[in-house]
Amino acid sequence: MNFLGIDIGTTSVKTAVFDELLNQKISLTADYTLDAHGDTVEFDGEKYWEIVKGEIEKLKKELSIDALAVDTQCETLILTDEHGTPVRPAIVWLDNRATEEAEIIAKHFGHKRVYEITGQPEITATWPACKLLWVKRHEPEIFAKTKKVFLLEDWILYKMTGQFISEKTLQSSTIYFDIHKGTWWDEMLDFIGVSKDMLPTLHSSAVKVGAYEGIQVVTGAIDQIAGAIGAGVVKQGTVSVMTGTTMVIFLPSDTVPVYDEKSIVPCHYNYNDKYCLLSWTPTAGMALKWFRNALCESFSFSELDEMAEKVAPGSDGLTFLPYLCGSTMPKYNPDARGSFTGLTTEHTRAHFVRAVMESVACMLKSNLDYLGLSVDEIRAMGGGANSPLWCQMKADMTGKRLVTLKNKETACLGSAILAAVGVGKFASVEDAAKMIALDKAYESRGVDYSECYERYLKYDTLLNN
Repeated sequence: MNFLGIDIGTTSVKTAVFDELLNQKISLTADYTLDAHGDTVEFDGEKYWEIVKGEIEKLKKELSIDALAVDTQCETLILTDEHGTPVRPAIVWLDNRATEEAEIIAKHFGHKRVYEITGQPEITATWPACKLLWVKRHEPEIFAKTKKVFLLEDWILYKMTGQFISEKTLQSSTIYFDIHKGTWWDEMLDFIGVSKDMLPTLHSSAVKVGAYEGIQVVTGAIDQIAGAIGAGVVKQGTVSVMTGTTMVIFLPSDTVPVYDEKSIVPCHYNYNDKYCLLSWTPTAGMALKWFRNALCESFSFSELDEMAEKVAPGSDGLTFLPYLCGSTMPKYNPDARGSFTGLTTEHTRAHFVRAVMESVACMLKSNLDYLGLSVDEIRAMGGGANSPLWCQMKADMTGKRLVTLKNKETACLGSAILAAVGVGKFASVEDAAKMIALDKAYESRGVDYSECYERYLKYDTLLNN
C-alpha cells in the first residue's frame, strides 16, 4: 500500500508518497504566489484545489495511491454560498486587516475567558472569528451570501469528497472552538453572527471520510501537528524543534495549562484528542543567514561551522541577542532588536559566528525552561538540523538528547501516517511512529554552558524589561 501526505504551506504545496514501511517513494513541490497588499493577503480559493488536484494527477501517473490526508495552515478562510461556490477570494492566514474586530472581541470577552475556552492567549486579526466579523461589518452583502465557512483543509476535503467536514486540530485558533469539549463555542458564534449550520461537521484526525478517484480520503491535522507526527513526537517527554528561518517548539500535553496573563504560548487541540503547546521565535536560522549574507558572504554554512567549532564554548564572553525581528516567546517585545555585547579586541569573525549559533541554543533552552514540561528528547528539524555543531551545541546547552531524522518532509510523512491509520494499516499513530527512521543522535557531553546561558539571560533581561 502507498500513502500520500499533502502539505499545503503558505506559498507552496508539497506532496510525498510513502510505502507501508514509511519509505518515501516520490515527492513534488508546487509553488504559488499570494495576492498581498499591505494588511490584505488573499488567494483564489479554486486555485488551491487546482494545484492539489494537479499534483495528485502527476503522482498517480507514477504509482498507485491507496489513501491520503492533508495538512494545512490554520486560519485561511474560504467563504461560499450554499452550493460551495466561493463568494470572495480566500482570506489567507497572514491577512491582518481585522485589527479593530480583534479589539471588539477582546473588549467583550477578555483574554482570560477566550484562553480558558479556546486555548488561545491572544486575540489577533488573523483569527477566523475576527476575519468573519470583519466581513460582516465591511462586506455585508458578501456575509449575507455566505452559507458555508471553510478553512483550507476543510475546503480540500470538500472538493475531494463533496462532504462539508472538518477536523478538530484545524479549528483551535478560530477562537470559536471549545478545546475542552471538542465542539463549537456557541457564545462566540452568536457574537460574530455565525450559525452552526454554516460550519462543517467536526471529526477527529485519522478518520476515513470518503474517497477521491479511488483513493481513500482521511482527516489530517494542522501543519505543525503533522510535522510533529512525522518526527515521532507523539508522547509527553519528546519535543520537536524546527530551526528554519524561525524556531518552532512543539510539546504534547495531557492538559491545558492554567491561564497566565504574561504568557502568549497557545494551546492547541492535538490529533489524539489531547493537547499540545506551540512556542515560536521570529528569528533563528534567519540570524545566521543574515550574518553570513551581511558579513561573511563568501563563506558557505559548512565553512561557518568549521570556523565556529574552533572557538571555545561561550565565545570568550561574546553574547548575541538574536532579536532581528523582535521577541515573542518567552518574552513578548516586538520592539526588541539584536545586539552583540562583550566585544574585545580578542574577538574574531569565528567568535561572532559561534555567538550567533549559541544565542539560538540559549533561546531554545529559555523557551523549554519557560514551558516547564519534562523533556527527555528533542527531535530536530529544519535547516539547523543539518549542522552537527549546532545540534551538539543545543544538546549540551539543554542537557537533553537531540536526534535528527532521515526524512526531511516531516509534515508530508505525518499526514501519510494519519492516512495509513485511517484505513487500518496501523492500529494507532503511536504504532506508526515507532517506524520513523532516525538519523543522528547527539548526547549531552556535559559541556558547561552555565556562564554563557546566565550571561545571555542577563542581557536579555536588560533588553526586554
